[in-house]
Amino acid sequence: MTLKPLFSSQSLQFRYVSENPSLFLYRLFCSGSSAPAPTPNDAVETVFRIVSSSTCSKDLKQSLKSSGVFLSNDLIDKVLKRIRFSHANPLQALEFFNYTGNRKGFYHTELSLDTMLYILGRSRMFNKIWDLLIDAKHKDRNIITTRTVMVVLARIAKVCSVRQTVESFRKFKKLVPEFDTNCFNALLRTMCQEKSMTDARNVYHNLKHKFRPNLQTFNILLSGWKSSEEAEGFFEEMREMGVKPDVVSYNCLVDVYCKGREMEKAFKMVEKMREEEIIPDVFTYTSIIGGLGLAGQPDKARNVLKEMKEYGCYPDVAAYNAAIRNFCIAKRLGDAYSLMDEMVSKGLTPNATTYNLFFRVFFWSNNLQNSWNLYRRMMDTGCLPNTQSCMFLIKLFRRQEKVEMALQLWNDMVQ
Repeated sequence: MTLKPLFSSQSLQFRYVSENPSLFLYRLFCSGSSAPAPTPNDAVETVFRIVSSSTCSKDLKQSLKSSGVFLSNDLIDKVLKRIRFSHANPLQALEFFNYTGNRKGFYHTELSLDTMLYILGRSRMFNKIWDLLIDAKHKDRNIITTRTVMVVLARIAKVCSVRQTVESFRKFKKLVPEFDTNCFNALLRTMCQEKSMTDARNVYHNLKHKFRPNLQTFNILLSGWKSSEEAEGFFEEMREMGVKPDVVSYNCLVDVYCKGREMEKAFKMVEKMREEEIIPDVFTYTSIIGGLGLAGQPDKARNVLKEMKEYGCYPDVAAYNAAIRNFCIAKRLGDAYSLMDEMVSKGLTPNATTYNLFFRVFFWSNNLQNSWNLYRRMMDTGCLPNTQSCMFLIKLFRRQEKVEMALQLWNDMVQ
């Protein structure tokens, strides 16, 4: 492996400046005095504005060189992240990335590369993605990681066919340091998230002979099935290949049984876990609680909260939310509120998802008063409503023409 040269203080003295609002104000009020060192956040904002306002490569370079802000790896990471979330011009971002990367003795981080690739992929600039990856390979191949593979394939899979995505995957053979099972797993995860489980299955069977599937491979393939038959098939193949399932593998199977209301199979799988000396965790029990709710057994689901403690596993917020959801579906709000109070007594804090379970019931029953009371309780405990919470409340206010309440909600959100 080629060692990177250590950065000397001389080789890192690259600084830049721009004609931007913050600098203009400084010159207006502080002309003739020495400038205080910018804070990290100020530096990020300054460079972001330089990049966003640049009109050409020459303009960008001049502004960056004279800004007085030190171009460190950390700052570049943050500027690119700022560009990503602000949906700024991808070509300006690429110009910035190339300029900073071409400095003598400087190497971009893995995060910077992946963020830049994401920005280009979002704008469907796939040719520039491959050009950038080829440049990265020649300068420092080690920053092209499995995460890089997944970032690129995810953007391609969103707008291209499965065949095109697989062809793009094959291109990485000449780019990554090791084109191995981890890369294969990145492709499968992309298929599961951006395409379908059926596509993931087909890609797996077409390419599995070129890689050695491991535990992560099968856990990816087990994680999204609605059909228990498909999940069981992969679980069996996993064992045949000598790959030992872990708690995640079993949890995937338990979850698919619970979602299919096959509770007898789910309970048998939990017993099998114990026989294999694999301890069921909070995710296992949360799936069981949700499955019992789908099967119309909210009381039995609540008992699971008690039983899991006997096995040394303590319910978290998600487990309580699953049990609360069951009672909300059954319109047994007294029991649902009781569980929320129990959460608090156990030191757990209800989150926006917890409250949304109640807001949904109150919305469909047109119960404005209880919705408002719950909202005030939510705010008093310091839990901020999310988008779904606000939508339930706003629609209810509109339905009952409660402008004052809507304005109160707006003011709370602004504050």
